[in-house]
Amino acid sequence: MPKYNYTALDARGNETKGTVEVANQNDAIGRVKDMNLFPVKIVEADKEPVKGAKKGAAPKGAAKGGKNGININIKIPGLGSGVKPKVLTTFTRQLATLVDAGLPLLRGLRVLEKQEKSPALKEILAQLAVSIEGGSTFSEGLAQHPKVFNRLFVNMVKAGELGGVLEVVLKRLAEFSEKAQKIKGKVKAALFYPIAVLIVAMGILILLMVFVVPKFQEVFSGMGVKMPGFTLFVLAASNMIKDHIVTTMGVVVVIVIAFLLFIKTKFGRLVWDNVQLKLPAVGPVISKVAISRFTRTLGTLVSSGVPILQALTIVKETAGNVVIANAVAKIHESVKEGETITAPLESSGVFPPMVCSMVDVGEQTGAMPEMLMRIADDYDEQVDNSVAAMTSLLEPIMIVFLAVVVGSIVIAMFLPLIGMINQLSGDDSDGK
Repeated sequence: MPKYNYTALDARGNETKGTVEVANQNDAIGRVKDMNLFPVKIVEADKEPVKGAKKGAAPKGAAKGGKNGININIKIPGLGSGVKPKVLTTFTRQLATLVDAGLPLLRGLRVLEKQEKSPALKEILAQLAVSIEGGSTFSEGLAQHPKVFNRLFVNMVKAGELGGVLEVVLKRLAEFSEKAQKIKGKVKAALFYPIAVLIVAMGILILLMVFVVPKFQEVFSGMGVKMPGFTLFVLAASNMIKDHIVTTMGVVVVIVIAFLLFIKTKFGRLVWDNVQLKLPAVGPVISKVAISRFTRTLGTLVSSGVPILQALTIVKETAGNVVIANAVAKIHESVKEGETITAPLESSGVFPPMVCSMVDVGEQTGAMPEMLMRIADDYDEQVDNSVAAMTSLLEPIMIVFLAVVVGSIVIAMFLPLIGMINQLSGDDSDGK
């Protein structure tokens, strides 16, 4: 009967190695799990490579080491940014399925590496496999790629490893990512129409001001028509845009760059995030998305076994809004001093009374994770309704805006003609 060497983690996350004599690899996995251990690597003793024998098999930038060795990873610039969230979500879901089916983690990574189409993620999976072969845990390997796997991902995987429920945590991560992308997609879809209309309006405005209005100006000058003030204003604006098109575009570019640099500063980001939350129509949607993200992230972390203080730190870093992040920081300090979450949640002024009340009930009943996830689901539904309402409101507003812009220019050009027609009519009447 063949022998299998295994590497596993106990309930405390300590690594254990040993050998079992069973018929096949699946039996070896079952035997290790029966010992209340979480299998990380199971290899048949006769087929296990001799240490150092396959040194050249490691990908560039990674080297094998023993349990106390050093894992070297040379990070390729831009590698992390090349992995799209959708690709990462698919990988997480597939890995959860493989691990849940009893496949060893290392083998699962190798399987996914072979079928992965994204070159960036393929390289990372190869490095993760080498890291695990060298004695590192999965979470330690993930932590070496912070641009791809954020602290939320790494800490949840670490909690899953310690609790022996890695497949459950991976499923939660996949679901979390899918819901976050779904909400983001809906908000983007809702904003696409007004942005498209705004771009079209700007294009039409520039076209009219640069090419059409100057033609009318030539006609009016040749006819000696007396022009109203509104027409003179439109003609002056047209001349400024036509004669100083480069300067005008330069000013617009400078304003945009200055704005982007401003919101990158700490103070600027705080001001801009405050403004976003108070914008009409858009503000309530942003607020609900932020609350949903906060509650879902915290609920997912706590339910996965991450300590509350560590979970709050991660939530603060992944909040996506400085106002929410500052409120979470105050909650963290309050909990650190032994207080409940509810009190600082209410005093922040960011979270609605319903959220505070439901969190309070969760704390009192000991069902905090479930209550947080329920709040997140409720706010996801509210986001759907708010996005639909915002879209239905923005569509007529943008159509009216486009009509006003184009209509104003048309009216300005026809006012002198109307005046001229009235003048001619008056002259005819006098002549009679």
